[in-house]
Amino acid sequence: MSVFDPRALRNAFGSYMTGVTVVTSIAPDGSPIGFTANSFSSVSLDPPLLLVCPGKFLSTYESFAKCAQFAVNVLAEGQEDVANVFASYKGDRFAKVPHRQDALGNLLIDGALTQFSCTTHRVMDAGDHSILIGEVQDLTQTSGRGLGYAGGQFFSLGLERAALEHAGSTALGGAIITTGDSVLLERTETGYRPPQVMADNRHDLRQTLGQSLTDRALPVSLGPAYSVFDEGKTHCSYFLATTQATDSAAFETHPIHDIPKLKFASQPITDMMNRFALEAQTRSFGLYIGDAQRGDVHHLPERT
Repeated sequence: MSVFDPRALRNAFGSYMTGVTVVTSIAPDGSPIGFTANSFSSVSLDPPLLLVCPGKFLSTYESFAKCAQFAVNVLAEGQEDVANVFASYKGDRFAKVPHRQDALGNLLIDGALTQFSCTTHRVMDAGDHSILIGEVQDLTQTSGRGLGYAGGQFFSLGLERAALEHAGSTALGGAIITTGDSVLLERTETGYRPPQVMADNRHDLRQTLGQSLTDRALPVSLGPAYSVFDEGKTHCSYFLATTQATDSAAFETHPIHDIPKLKFASQPITDMMNRFALEAQTRSFGLYIGDAQRGDVHHLPERT
């Protein structure tokens, strides 16, 4: 019998970076069905097999468990809205997402990085999921990067690379660290701020930040970049992060819903933290890229 916390197991599984897919099929009544999944893997080249794992909690689970064919659409960067629709929208998902039907009758999502059209090879029961193995009958592929998922969050590798290579002579790295429904902050003479560190080389910023927090008795799991901007000659990169620690003497714990009431050390940090408090209500986070005065927020799909 297992002795670990199921949430800890979920978090451990989530530490593995994956892509994001939308799996589609046709229900017995002829209606189109689909769900967002990161439980996708290649299986074999000869014969050409892949697998996905529909959860038994899905309203369309029985249809997928008995389907004769299905498609796996590997989402590309920029398809955050597609992932959101198939993860949580309760209405007609296909009415909101451009798609087409291929010669086999499978539903392919327009703009997907790769589209695998499959017939069902085998279905196996696996706890609270099933393993749906498909034999690839056709595929289409375009150049580009896929949408990523790790640590319970979606990320765009291309956006993060571009942001972290942005100009700036001095590198500052910070972490918006959550523990449950609270955030850890440090108090300064001018107000609160997320834990942060200066680094000589912005390309090693994540490693430097993580080591600094560990040295301060606060081991964290760093997630994707959340806010990247230049303030004068300083290049600032703040990352989302989580921790199990709650008793570090160097930091104060504040409920996320209290963030708008707090005084922060600077206006850029105030703007960033207020945006975080708002987005935390829906778990739909964005990546801000710009400078201390203006920039763009590239929205990412909500956590699932």
